[in-house]
Amino acid sequence: MPVFSSPSFAQRPWPADPAAAVRLQRELAPQVVREAPAGFEPRFVTGVDAAFPRRAGGAGRECAAAAVVWDLRERRVVEEVVERTPLTFPYVPGLLSFREGPAVLAVLSRLRAPVECLLCDGQGMAHPRRFGIACHLGLLLGVPSVGCAKSRLVGEAREPGARRGDRTPLEHRGERVGTVLRTRDRVKPVFVSPGHLMDLPTAERIVLAGGGGFRLPEPTRRADALVSGRGRLPAGAGAGARGGARGWGRMPHALPTGSGGAGPRGDVPAR
Repeated sequence: MPVFSSPSFAQRPWPADPAAAVRLQRELAPQVVREAPAGFEPRFVTGVDAAFPRRAGGAGRECAAAAVVWDLRERRVVEEVVERTPLTFPYVPGLLSFREGPAVLAVLSRLRAPVECLLCDGQGMAHPRRFGIACHLGLLLGVPSVGCAKSRLVGEAREPGARRGDRTPLEHRGERVGTVLRTRDRVKPVFVSPGHLMDLPTAERIVLAGGGGFRLPEPTRRADALVSGRGRLPAGAGAGARGGARGWGRMPHALPTGSGGAGPRGDVPAR
């Protein structure tokens, strides 16, 4: 897998307005490969997340992105990097890859470790145009990618059972676009969907393999901590998260079955 170290890589042109961004999503979505490479069993997963630091007297004018390379076998951090870039795109649901993407590409360009598999705190196929941030970044980088979101953007599903590993299909317009997956017992589930070069069973396995006793998988949980101001976490895998399952809002009634993991902060806008 390539190492993204060229300074010019993070300077790709991005659409400046929402209408152009939607057109680009529709143009690129058919290029997403919905199958993982044969025998794909990554050892290193790079988790990415972004946030928008607020300045005194107003909203933030920059995007902070973090990348954390996590060794699934040894359960440890290999590398973590934070980068900030100017904020140039407005907040529009379903278009957060255009708001966060430049910062995420910039932080990935600083990694020394190769990107074997990208795990995004956001959507993949579970998106109105089947082109969430995991699809977008995976396609740009040419690497397998997974979306693991804290909240639902599209689709209907029943709540999974109360135990870790329990899951239910997430469907939208007659198509299965993801999985509602419990990553820790009796804790609110996450929404998993494939990005590029990825299928749903492989995406589910990667999310569960990256778990460290919390709701979110370790790569994105640690990236989240870096950009949200909580600083670096201990290098080893965490355990014993707090908090119980939260309300499901508009989700249909549950069918008892499954598993969970605790979230480090509340839900954020879906990517």
